Amino acid sequence: MKAIVSTRYGSPDVLQLQEVAKPTPKDNEILVRVHAGVVTPSDTAFRKGDPFIIKLLYGLTRPRLSIGGVELAGEVEAVGKDVKQFTVGDAVFGVSPNTFGAHAEYVCLREDLPLVTKPVGMTYDEAVTIMDGSPTALIFLRDVAKLQPGQHILINGAAGAVGSAAVQLAKYYGATVTGVCSTRNIELVKSSGADHVIDYSREDFTKRRQAYDVIFDAVGKSSFGHCKGALTRKGVYMTTVPSLGIVFQMLRSAIIGSRKAKFTTAGLIQNKDNFNFLKALFEAGDLRAVIDHRYPLEQAAEAHRYVDTERKRGSVVITVRA
Repeated sequence: MKAIVSTRYGSPDVLQLQEVAKPTPKDNEILVRVHAGVVTPSDTAFRKGDPFIIKLLYGLTRPRLSIGGVELAGEVEAVGKDVKQFTVGDAVFGVSPNTFGAHAEYVCLREDLPLVTKPVGMTYDEAVTIMDGSPTALIFLRDVAKLQPGQHILINGAAGAVGSAAVQLAKYYGATVTGVCSTRNIELVKSSGADHVIDYSREDFTKRRQAYDVIFDAVGKSSFGHCKGALTRKGVYMTTVPSLGIVFQMLRSAIIGSRKAKFTTAGLIQNKDNFNFLKALFEAGDLRAVIDHRYPLEQAAEAHRYVDTERKRGSVVITVRA
């Protein structure tokens, strides 16, 4: 089978299209013929081995997992003898959080992983895009912020995969939404449902007199210290990017003051219930896929280069099977 393989850390040039052995599912696994994947900032970080904690976890001198890609959508081609939840021919979408491997024609996954069947009215591209930002946004808004109807939320980076999903989910939960983005993305953020849009190239949202119950930094470009003055008395600042700074502010704000700083490893606490919930929102028209670019599998390096520009809107899809 064809796969995008990386045997060292570095620029997109380390990604090579190669023929590798097609995997065989174990007793508790399914073999998925991949139709679509995505390239996310996490994928480019793993490719570079930056931050350094990636190398500590996945190989100091070279990647222990040579085929990247976490989010995927495809068709079940074979099942292990103990598999109960899926059958051959099922259209599925979900994530491969521990072994990666989505940037290939086939991947084997345990049936108990966050993986669900795809509705007929959803394309494979849409399915994998929903997996890109929506699960993270859901964890932060529903579980961390506990967003309530009538609250005011500001979403920094509202045009990205997580941000555009967060705008839609915040509207679903009944909040008043302010999105922060660049000039070229204003209409996109409005179309996602934002009540107000701030162009960060023209205005610093923290200088406004508006106070927000929640500030969700979906791109990790700000900080609790910078945003604290724009929060209500019991407001919450959340970021998707881990750092020593946010850990310190979480500990400090838990003890001192009423405004809180929050971070969580959303990608590590996903489950089938979350994915089925997002699927239902899509079918009801409350959540749509935002796709920026599509690249065929053999152009995965170009997809990485584009994501490295930090200018993507929504998701960058890898089309594995047309």
